[in-house]
Amino acid sequence: MALESSVGPVKVAFFLIPRFSMMAFAAGIEPLRSANRLSGARLFEWQLRSVDGSPVEASNGIAVATQGSLADLGTADMVIVCAGLEAPEVERNIKVHHQLRRLARHGATIGAISTGSFLLAEAGLLSGRRCTVHWEYLNVFRVRYPRLQLTEDLYVIDRNVFTCSGGTAVLDIMVHFVKQVAGSRLALAVAEQFIHPHVRTEDEQQRLDLHARYGIENRRLIRVVSLMEETLDEPIELREMARLANVSVRQVERLFREHFGSSPKAFYLNLRLAKARTLLRQTIGSLRTIALECGFGSPSHFCHAYKRRYGIPPTHDRRSNTVGDGAGHPALQRLPTRFRLDSRRDKA
Repeated sequence: MALESSVGPVKVAFFLIPRFSMMAFAAGIEPLRSANRLSGARLFEWQLRSVDGSPVEASNGIAVATQGSLADLGTADMVIVCAGLEAPEVERNIKVHHQLRRLARHGATIGAISTGSFLLAEAGLLSGRRCTVHWEYLNVFRVRYPRLQLTEDLYVIDRNVFTCSGGTAVLDIMVHFVKQVAGSRLALAVAEQFIHPHVRTEDEQQRLDLHARYGIENRRLIRVVSLMEETLDEPIELREMARLANVSVRQVERLFREHFGSSPKAFYLNLRLAKARTLLRQTIGSLRTIALECGFGSPSHFCHAYKRRYGIPPTHDRRSNTVGDGAGHPALQRLPTRFRLDSRRDKA
């Protein structure tokens, strides 16, 4: 994918989804403004669009005016779907899917920020392409679209479609686009304006490494925890993990007690249950399906472990996170194929 500016400014349209992330949106639009300012030229033009042309409320409650609906957008060099870090307000909207496909057919680069990847998947724009989504939704995305080539990369550019994990990663990908249009010097100047000295590449990981996340230094312990995170669906024996980490079972047990105040078995189980809780709250998968996804041999075993860990049966937990929540989190329990036009503030 290459952007051209020789025939005029690159025209970018931001398609705002109710409760979109203001941080990610600002990280998308501000580098364009800065590139224009620093270059002294109109390299980029931008406009904001919504489903029906009405203002759109961000996740922080601020309503942002738009210049019209997506359907009224004639042409654009780039269209970026801006969503947020909660259940994407998406149901069936064949017209929106058609509009995005139409723009792609007419040469527009189509992109998505954070959970905007769900919409591109529903529109069929990610078929046969690599893609990414915010790390919090990786499991949900895999369950819904098992045939798509999902990565855990910061952002992915595959021909005329890109997906970005969100947050400050949007700044990295926009600096990349500035570089395409105007070269490395201006791109680095834009990054410097936002005190962003290390511009990350697309294949960098979203989350902190295990050392930073858990505050551990021991490389063998890090290896064991990494093996646990990689095998949540098919748990392996502690003896096998110890062998792969080149450490004895007794040493592993000692390290877990010392660093986590827990046995390896309990730590492993808690990781699996945390994944199960995410799937339970954000997908329509049956208890049996979720149990298998998280390495439990039967729904009864899963339910018993879940209640012991969280103090509530999984069915009650799912119900308590859907009743009275309107079109918030329950939207992740339905296939995301249509935008809900009403926007609501985040729940406190």
